[in-house]
Amino acid sequence: MRIVHQIKFLPKRAVVLNPFSKIAFSPADKNRIENFGLAALDCSWEHAEKVLLKHVKGTSRCLPILIAGNPVNFGKPAELSTVEALVAALCIAGFREEASELLSIFKWGHTFVEINHERLESYANAKNSTEIIKMQKRFMENMETC
Repeated sequence: MRIVHQIKFLPKRAVVLNPFSKIAFSPADKNRIENFGLAALDCSWEHAEKVLLKHVKGTSRCLPILIAGNPVNFGKPAELSTVEALVAALCIAGFREEASELLSIFKWGHTFVEINHERLESYANAKNSTEIIKMQKRFMENMETC
């Protein structure tokens, strides 16, 4: 893992986590991560859309619905911190050890995986983005009935 301070230093052809993407992240993205990397921007939501849509090159993917475990947005759907987004992608792509290592830095890190265990397991077993979308719809329907 490395931190870059300018967009031009993002790895070329990496998977870029982008909530505005039309394609859902799935296990099918694993090879691209292995070969080119995974990137997430840590910036204000006020500026994220402009930056992600105009300046970021690469393979954009949005994450499926997950619940935040961080103290600021705890329990809120789709309000993940940058580290939670990275961990979610790593879990879905089958990089569990790397995800655990990254979360171990945060006192609350285990909470994110615990509250999303069922979702992360299901998403990790999907074949592609289309299956992820179907699973996401089922999870959202179940959330509405609770």
